[in-house]
Amino acid sequence: MGIEVFFEPITIGNLQLRNRFVMSPMSRYSCPGRVPNTELLAYYRRRAEGDVGLIYTGAAAIDRPAANNSPVLADFRPICYPVWRCCVDAVHEAGGLIAIQLWHAGGWFRIAPDYKPAPLESPSGLGAPGKTVGEAMSEQAIADTIAEFGKAAASARDLGFDAIELHAAHGFLIDQFFWAETNHRSDQWGGPHVADRVNFATAVIREVRAAVGPDMVVSIRISQWKEQDYGARIAETPDELQAWVEPLADAGVDVLNCSQRRFWEPEFEGSDLNLAGWVKKITGKPTITVGSVGLDTEVMSFFNGAVAQPTPLDALVERFERGEFDLVAVARALLADPEWVHKVQDGTYTEIQPFDKSKADIVY
Repeated sequence: MGIEVFFEPITIGNLQLRNRFVMSPMSRYSCPGRVPNTELLAYYRRRAEGDVGLIYTGAAAIDRPAANNSPVLADFRPICYPVWRCCVDAVHEAGGLIAIQLWHAGGWFRIAPDYKPAPLESPSGLGAPGKTVGEAMSEQAIADTIAEFGKAAASARDLGFDAIELHAAHGFLIDQFFWAETNHRSDQWGGPHVADRVNFATAVIREVRAAVGPDMVVSIRISQWKEQDYGARIAETPDELQAWVEPLADAGVDVLNCSQRRFWEPEFEGSDLNLAGWVKKITGKPTITVGSVGLDTEVMSFFNGAVAQPTPLDALVERFERGEFDLVAVARALLADPEWVHKVQDGTYTEIQPFDKSKADIVY
């Protein structure tokens, strides 16, 4: 078998995907006033026209005063709904599917450190290990945030989005509850073990599930690494990983989107399984793998100016054939070339556009 394995359709819940490639959620800092615009709409439509199985939007901040860490990243609040509806319609008209990624930045404001729309919200008043950015969230703030995730999910369903994703990775709010370095709480929202620190996420999942009903697909994006610390780990062992991800699956997620910097790296010693492979083994749920897919340099190298060249997917095929994961999220390769899926299917790798940092801020 070869690349054709990725072009087998798959049904998850009420979603029928035409292939196994999804567009990884990538935040496009190109929306003045935090409102999506026609350029963003065209960007999603082009990928749908390129036959991506499912498009994940970039992080869209829920309607909390300090949920968004940038003045030019699109929110998901009522003033934004008309344009988001147009994005949904444009993707559907092109024959595609689109999921909204709901997000709260928590205490991490690296992108625009001088942008502070309101007092920052985080589990223990920390944005990074040892970095105080405010007060610990109160019980009321936690309850209101959980409720807002549910309201946003219901609105997304009503706008016609095909699925919901919760951003619980990379050191943002939900992930800050997972991470012992940013969650020092001793109440029901924290504790010394990862099993103690999943309660905020499971409460959000249950709220979202209740808001959208039993049939709409809900995914959650998780990661070991953080923007604050690339070497951070929530789970050092398979048992700790089980204590982390099993409650998420039990709370009502359908898919776990497992973010790695390099998809080919084993997660634990003694096994070749990557993060998505381990999570699927533990939960039995469909998983998404991601991390430098389709390019010859790993994801962080482009910050140093590297131009990433397209590369065949032999290693990915081998892992997929073993049943390690169900879907593949493609980021920079698809950002550089909206026709990436078509060219992969045709085997014309030499025609795929390389990813160049100098173009990284262009919505195209």
